[in-house]
Amino acid sequence: MNALTLHSLPLFPLGSVLFPGGILPLRIFEVRYLDMIGKCHKAGAPFGVVCLTHGHEVQRAGAPSEAFHAVGTLARIQQLEQPQPGLMLIRCTGLQRFHVARSERLPHGLWLAEVQSMPDDAAVAVPPDLQPAADALARVLESLRTREVDLPIDEPYRLDDCGWVANRWCELLPVPLELKQRLMALDNPLMRLELVDDLLARTGIAGT
Repeated sequence: MNALTLHSLPLFPLGSVLFPGGILPLRIFEVRYLDMIGKCHKAGAPFGVVCLTHGHEVQRAGAPSEAFHAVGTLARIQQLEQPQPGLMLIRCTGLQRFHVARSERLPHGLWLAEVQSMPDDAAVAVPPDLQPAADALARVLESLRTREVDLPIDEPYRLDDCGWVANRWCELLPVPLELKQRLMALDNPLMRLELVDDLLARTGIAGT
């Protein structure tokens, strides 16, 4: 996808980082998001997920306003359920990353932004020295599958691709949000996997 500017993109500031190709389940009950998600689902349009740097996911009286990182990820709604009035359960997929050029908070609390899309990760084959990271991820996915766990990762698996392997590890590893955000925003998928490999070696999950 070529770089393009999206105007009036609705944003969903969260205490989490969405990676391209990642899965994000959300429980929607705030009025500002119920209407937005309903419209996005009906139009087949994405919304933007940005990681909070200040404030809370849920609006509270007297609480500080949200502030968020400038790099986020477009989210496409895959599934939507409404088990009761005023509640939506959705499952989203991360698409392309973007950079927020301008943002505006509407009176009812919804954020709209003008964003510039960022290039997708280049397809970079996993080099031999980083192959243990890909092999360890394959073992984790197989273990989860055999235990019939609802996998947070959709097929097809791209275990030969640096960006895909790095992104999936970033989702699985218990690392600080600030670090996840920095890794997600990195333009170089090989460098991202190298940094993830260092984390895996430190934890003993994989070693090179």
